[in-house]
Amino acid sequence: MNIEKHTAVVPTNDYVFKKIFGQVGNEEITKDLVSSIIGKKIQNINLDGNTILEKELINGKIGILDIKAKLDSNIICDIEMQVENRKDIEKRLMYYWSKLYSKGISSGKDYITLNKTILILITKFEMTNLKEIKKFHTEWKIREKDYRKTILTEVFELHIIELPKLEKFINKNDKKEEKLILWAKFLLNPDSMEEEEMKENKDIKKAKEELDKMRQDEYEERIAELMEKKIMDDKAREAYVYEEGINKGIEQGIKNGRKIAILEIAKTMLESGEKIENIVKITGLTREEIEDLIRKI
Repeated sequence: MNIEKHTAVVPTNDYVFKKIFGQVGNEEITKDLVSSIIGKKIQNINLDGNTILEKELINGKIGILDIKAKLDSNIICDIEMQVENRKDIEKRLMYYWSKLYSKGISSGKDYITLNKTILILITKFEMTNLKEIKKFHTEWKIREKDYRKTILTEVFELHIIELPKLEKFINKNDKKEEKLILWAKFLLNPDSMEEEEMKENKDIKKAKEELDKMRQDEYEERIAELMEKKIMDDKAREAYVYEEGINKGIEQGIKNGRKIAILEIAKTMLESGEKIENIVKITGLTREEIEDLIRKI
């Protein structure tokens, strides 16, 4: 089968991404990806909370297909693939992180029981607020303004991977990010991975095998296409609403402009001593509007 035809079955499709990295049985793949992002070796990972209900997916009842994972038994980790740039994405990230973090405490428990929470966002676009940052992977923590090395708490950690920045700001000599660069290359264009790269990285090779299996499954292809269509439909809907808003704004502006001009004409007529009855006939204004204008003169 010619897998190049399957344009929707790519790692950046959020359904495909979740099937590869969120599926029980693919723990080693996900463990390697997350380790390359956070810069620490993960001993174990739990992916049990990532069931995808395809029926709900097709009916549009599932929004964000994020991956929930538990690292080394007590670290909460959430991984999200985002293709379209949404308004106020930074605020949504902070809100979502706070919800995940607060879920770790039950009623009557002490704050000490709260677990470290890591949020990982992978985007297929450059984030507006990060345009000046010349690297594709940024790590965020709560730091003191002047004492930058001092971190208030380790419970908060946010990683943002902007895939379009990979080729622009790639540092091939950065050994620390070497594995992450390979994963980013896979996410952007898995078919461009060289055979040598695949041999040296068994987890990336396994991820490519999982992707190829999906590409050969008509059902999986259909779901991926539906998710891609949903994104395109959402984008078209937003564009339509925006255009309608602009058109209505212009229309309202024209109406307001006309009204102001008519009121100016009525004002001039009043100052010239014209009768209210005549002004009503000529301008189309109501008697109440003209009397209100008289009070303002």
